[in-house]
Amino acid sequence: MTIRFGWLVALPILLAGTSLAAEAPPPGLEAMLAYPFVNELVAAPKGERIAWLTTVKGVRNVWTATAPGFAPRQVTRATADDGQELTGLTFSPDGIRLAWVRGGDHDANWPSEGGREPNPANDPSQPGLAIWTALAAGGAPVKVTEGDHPTLSATGRLAYLKDGQVWTAPLDGGKAKPQRLLYDSGKDASLAWSPDGAKLAFVSRRGDHAFVGVYSVAAKSVTWLTPSTGQDGDPVWSPDGRRLAFTRRPGDGGAPEPMLVDVPHLWSIRVADAATGEGREVWHSPKTLDGSFPEVPGGVGLAWAAGDVLTFRAELDGWAHLYALPVAGGAPKLLTPGNFIVENVQPTADRHGLLYTANTGPDASDDDRRHVYRVGVDGGAPALLTPGTGIEFLPVAVGTGIAYVSVTAQRPAAVHVADNGDDRAIDAAARYPATALVVPQRVTFTAADGLTIHGQLFSTGGSAKKPAVIFVHGGPPRQMLLGWSYMDYYSNAYAVNQYLAAHGFVVLSVNYRLGIGYGRAFQHPAKGGPAGASEYQDVVAGAKYLQSLAGVDPARIGIWGGSYGGYLTGLALARNSDIFKAGVDLHGVHDWSRLLYEESAPVKRFEQGDWPELVKTAFASSPDADIATWKSPVLLIQGDDDRNVRFNQTIDLARRLDAAGVEYEEMVLPNEIHGFLRYGSWLKADSATVRFLEAKLKP
Repeated sequence: MTIRFGWLVALPILLAGTSLAAEAPPPGLEAMLAYPFVNELVAAPKGERIAWLTTVKGVRNVWTATAPGFAPRQVTRATADDGQELTGLTFSPDGIRLAWVRGGDHDANWPSEGGREPNPANDPSQPGLAIWTALAAGGAPVKVTEGDHPTLSATGRLAYLKDGQVWTAPLDGGKAKPQRLLYDSGKDASLAWSPDGAKLAFVSRRGDHAFVGVYSVAAKSVTWLTPSTGQDGDPVWSPDGRRLAFTRRPGDGGAPEPMLVDVPHLWSIRVADAATGEGREVWHSPKTLDGSFPEVPGGVGLAWAAGDVLTFRAELDGWAHLYALPVAGGAPKLLTPGNFIVENVQPTADRHGLLYTANTGPDASDDDRRHVYRVGVDGGAPALLTPGTGIEFLPVAVGTGIAYVSVTAQRPAAVHVADNGDDRAIDAAARYPATALVVPQRVTFTAADGLTIHGQLFSTGGSAKKPAVIFVHGGPPRQMLLGWSYMDYYSNAYAVNQYLAAHGFVVLSVNYRLGIGYGRAFQHPAKGGPAGASEYQDVVAGAKYLQSLAGVDPARIGIWGGSYGGYLTGLALARNSDIFKAGVDLHGVHDWSRLLYEESAPVKRFEQGDWPELVKTAFASSPDADIATWKSPVLLIQGDDDRNVRFNQTIDLARRLDAAGVEYEEMVLPNEIHGFLRYGSWLKADSATVRFLEAKLKP
């Protein structure tokens, strides 16, 4: 996932409550971090079966359940925290077989060098990136081949990616060798089998442009769909398998775009014949900022619905909403009006409706939650399927009902199924001290320029003045919620914030501008990030809000965060050591100008646009620029195999702090990536975080 500051593709992952019982000691950090996390909930197209991935203390396993009883069954039997992620969970079209990937770093900004996959457990044998399969009804998992992004056809054929090319292999893991399915001069992505399994669509990325191609299994040939100078992507098949829809954006080129201000980024939707490649544009975006290609997690979500209608996400009214577009042409119809965003979009089984999550509901605090809704493709009022004060995400259609993941402010993730008014948890969640957690309170405060900022306040109450800590999320297209997050990185942060609250801190999680959940204008502010760090005023506003609370000692406020949150932590300590007395900076960016030269330098040509001004502004927007006023102590934490923020950012800051005589500590995790893969790494980093904050902020 990536975000864009108008012109700049930046870093992914750069997301007074209830009092504790007086007689019970608060849980320790290890107990707080032993929460179950559920992700990649998927449903079989046939067979009324679901599957999901569960992680507890770094141990990752695949689970399934089948209607009508939905008794959970463990597919894999891992018992160790090996630091190898599981991703890409998918069913075959008949629901008989599951496939998934073990290994890799799928949130990285750049690929592994020379095929070197992450090895955070320091295994003497070099880890690989492998595809595994298993029969969904039972049977031992089988390692099929080295590769990534598996997709299974209706004929039982496996296609996958390896070294940027499309390959195929037998599903039994037998002696037959894997074969490259086709040769392409581009880097391939986005594999999609036709409904009958006779053809495979893919995207060929070629740097400044990209094509959508269709490979015919019988003819062993490739047909390109209306190739152009544009960047094509997001291919989806029509239900009859005769056509494909896809998105098109302008290819890289033309006069340099302004780099310090947001400008419209146009895009269109096209439909083409899979056999001939001939096609046409069915819609193009307006030339407005709101009409720009949506830069929210999950992207466009283009899908082909019943009635020859395409559905997609766009921000045409300033919010990430669902639209229905007749293939024959016409204006897109808004399906989900209101001041909220739509995520986790999935079609219903009959393709006449869409399931999705949104941060809206009858409670005013629902803008900091997620609930599941269903809306018809032909319109009508969306139906709220999961009301209440919980948070629900990853909905999928199963039988006549739905399955989804449910959390609350206290209880971590569990898989639920709901049908005809019966809603129940089906997975056996690990024991967890849920009732010991506080219920965070939704709060708002005002930044210096008048913008309203949301936050979640963690406090056990009491009259004594306590030290306080601000937490700033990464991304920055993320949103912290009034409960456990749907992202594992931020579930860890939520657990740490709960620990701090239980052990004598008041914690405020700040949803600063650049984040999602509050509209496109909030996510794309003027002078954000390297163009001026306008979001930093939201962090200062959060600190001033804490200072105004009767239960907070205004002289003992700290800050912590990771990735973009690490950047804001460094900025706070550098600019306002008078407010922030200590901080913990996990893998933050400390010099935007260096990052720009390493990642986003323009092509060498006469026209430079406002590049020189940008680089100057970027450095001024960096913690490095204000080392002279940095007085507060800091703990620096980073894995040295980080593929999202280069390790040189932490090295650079450490040398500058050395020269300035600023107190700092450092923790380097050899062979760890950006979002630590091992529970042991998180426990080590989180333990250091709370110890440091306690040592510096408690009397």
